[in-house]
Amino acid sequence: MELVIGKEAAKIDALDLNGKPFKIEDYKGKKLIVFFYPKDNTPVCTIEVQNFRDNYKTLKKEGFEVIGISADSIASHKKFIDKYNLPFILLSDESKETLSRYDVWKEKSLFGMTYMGILRRTFVIDENGKLEHIIEKVISRNAAEQIKSLY
Repeated sequence: MELVIGKEAAKIDALDLNGKPFKIEDYKGKKLIVFFYPKDNTPVCTIEVQNFRDNYKTLKKEGFEVIGISADSIASHKKFIDKYNLPFILLSDESKETLSRYDVWKEKSLFGMTYMGILRRTFVIDENGKLEHIIEKVISRNAAEQIKSLY
């Protein structure tokens, strides 16, 4: 499935903290901020989740729900949420199905070595389940502000 603004958002096959499959249908009528991040408890990812945490009440007032997705385990997510007092959902996609569907599981390189990893990207899905925005160059310390600037 190709990701196209204005078209149906791709399915999310990931598990919540209780190990239950996430259902995007449960969020009909709300705008979803779905952010993909590489790894729990890493410096830049921590900055990003803290920015969403610090702006969460404002985003909620504006009708948004915030959902983070990485390939980390449910146990890792629980620790990350507790450590940083995160008020939003983190989903576990250890199978990398959703990461692939959203085209964020890619070959990356660091110091001349290539490896598979998660691209930091944010998607905004409208109240009807349509893809509204894709932010490809996420600025972690201003992740929420990037979204607010779109509206």
